[in-house]
Amino acid sequence: MNFNQAAPKVFKAMVALDSAARQGLDPVLVELVQIRVAQINRCAYCIDYHTGDARKAGETEDRIYQLSAWEEASLYSAQERAALALAEAVTRLPDGIPDAVYDEAARHFGEEELARLIALIFTANAWNRMNVTTRKTPGTF
Repeated sequence: MNFNQAAPKVFKAMVALDSAARQGLDPVLVELVQIRVAQINRCAYCIDYHTGDARKAGETEDRIYQLSAWEEASLYSAQERAALALAEAVTRLPDGIPDAVYDEAARHFGEEELARLIALIFTANAWNRMNVTTRKTPGTF
């Protein structure tokens, strides 16, 4: 299914939400979060799409390759680690959001920036669900 053609108003609203969530966030951090959420959700289309965007934003191959094991890798800053931990907790919502994860993210991001990060995470999850459900094929951007 081409979701954009089938539900253009919904798709346009998603694009607007995604754009608003990204405002003021570091573009590399945005892509790391997008990739990690897509890895958890097994959205091959989004992994492919966002690794390309991460490279365009200046991300290195090593950091992209090690993202699936970010907790064990030494390549990510404390702020990136806080964002990735929050992204995992929000994506795995049935497990809950541990206070320590939220508090660490709040330590690294101001309230407005944290709100945009949370919006980015739930928007990434929505994109993943849309693309996996509609069988979006990697490399067909």
